[in-house]
Amino acid sequence: MKKRVAQQGLRILTAFDWPLLTLLVIMSVVGLTIMHSAVGGTDWRFTDQARNFLIAFFAMWCAAILPPPLLMRLSPYGYVIGVVLLLGVEFFGETSKGATRWLDLGFVRIQPSEMLKISVPMMLAWYFHKNQGNLRIRDYLVASLLLAIPFILIVRQPDLGTALLVFASGFCVIYFGGLSFRLLVPLFVLGTALIGGVIYYEDRICQPGVDWVVLHEYQKHRVCTLLDPSVDPLGRGFHTIQSMIAIGSGGVYGKGYLMGTQAHLDFIPERTTDFIFAVFAEEFGLYGGIMLLALYGLLILRGLHIALQARTQYGRLLAGGMAMMFFVYVFVNIGMVTGILPVVGVPLPFLSYGGTALLTLGVAGGVLMSISRYQPPRN
Repeated sequence: MKKRVAQQGLRILTAFDWPLLTLLVIMSVVGLTIMHSAVGGTDWRFTDQARNFLIAFFAMWCAAILPPPLLMRLSPYGYVIGVVLLLGVEFFGETSKGATRWLDLGFVRIQPSEMLKISVPMMLAWYFHKNQGNLRIRDYLVASLLLAIPFILIVRQPDLGTALLVFASGFCVIYFGGLSFRLLVPLFVLGTALIGGVIYYEDRICQPGVDWVVLHEYQKHRVCTLLDPSVDPLGRGFHTIQSMIAIGSGGVYGKGYLMGTQAHLDFIPERTTDFIFAVFAEEFGLYGGIMLLALYGLLILRGLHIALQARTQYGRLLAGGMAMMFFVYVFVNIGMVTGILPVVGVPLPFLSYGGTALLTLGVAGGVLMSISRYQPPRN
């Protein structure tokens, strides 16, 4: 009996990847510390965030103890369930603040797009694993279709931030699966030309009444605000202008913990969620921002190292997709807070308030740990 308990305890301990777990714990401490400052104490939001971290770490442990072969078998089912739930949102979803992103199942209200951040990379990794050694152009087209279906459904909600995260993590799996870089050059040239055209013709296309066709009106305004926030400094440009003021006022060393005036005088909108990096940068300055980016860099590098050391094609692709998902989270959030990307509503990992995003990040961390500790059975 004692031996069995000891074996179970050892199995629980060995489920963790300790370098990754250490980084996640440090990020959690930093997150709760800056949340304490952002909310001005230990009110219900701070308490909720502490609870969210506990739930996220429990989800991480549950994912970590599942072996990659089991995750691979579950991948198609998870993808199909996710797409069916997205279709449910399309036809029966609940609308809040102009977006239809939630589905009421009677006993719980869920946001299905969040689970696609995990299930899409899992599905694509499963597909490439099944077809490894015999990949053709048709396989990449099929993979692109598997990625396009949830991406389009999420964009229609509309939820461009989540759609970009799903697309980025899925695209990275396709690229790691063997997609030639030469095929991406035309897309890169086209994207560069498109961005250059938007900048060059900004004065014309940002006028009221000009329909961008492919984007909603509020998305058009976000792009135009990025190009010139001063056009509407008290309206659409307020978020970007105030966050840049806060970051700049922090200087090199920062104003000190709990001493950020922009945050505590309520000049930074959404300071506990999307714009929490502005709170951090104001209080800890340039050096603090560099240290935070270094922590994120170590987290991403650990994920990529796990991908390189994975024993199976499925593990390599899935771990690479999870690591790049962390990268996109950080890049997009800090990019929009510093004014180099449009505001799209992407949280900063482990710092922004919110339970759903933390749960997704916890599962992603657990998947990385599962892949890291997996040892294929010897024949």
